[in-house]
Amino acid sequence: MEQKKTEDLLKEKLKEKGLKVTHQRLQVLSVLEQNSGVHMTAEDVYELVSQECPEIGLATVYRTLQLLWEIQLVDRINLDDGCVRYEIGHLIKGDAKHNHHHLICRACGRVIPFADDLLDDLEHHIEEATGFHVLDHELKFYGLCRECRGKKA
Repeated sequence: MEQKKTEDLLKEKLKEKGLKVTHQRLQVLSVLEQNSGVHMTAEDVYELVSQECPEIGLATVYRTLQLLWEIQLVDRINLDDGCVRYEIGHLIKGDAKHNHHHLICRACGRVIPFADDLLDDLEHHIEEATGFHVLDHELKFYGLCRECRGKKA
């Protein structure tokens, strides 16, 4: 996705909420977009953003990430390692729904995104059975990656 379209989406979302478009917010979103597919901690984002904006503080990055998550421009992931991680949001990627899952290796800790979503039928069944409309879901599989399986063989 080109940077201009991302900025336009941010401006539109912030305007809807009556919030200002700031250079810092644009930089945080830009760093996440440039690192698409990487699950970044707030500290990772801060380290990269502070290269462009040395005046930015870590607390500002945390607040900005929270805001961007609330307006659905970033996705927040908990990989059960004690850190909350962020990645560019599914709306920016052009996905109607998040629909990407994570494969987490118990041996080396590697996180592998898995884009295929096989749960559409289940979501439809849930809605038919309960009236509950699923907006999003998160699925994590724990196991051993190919490399770690090869080491154990």
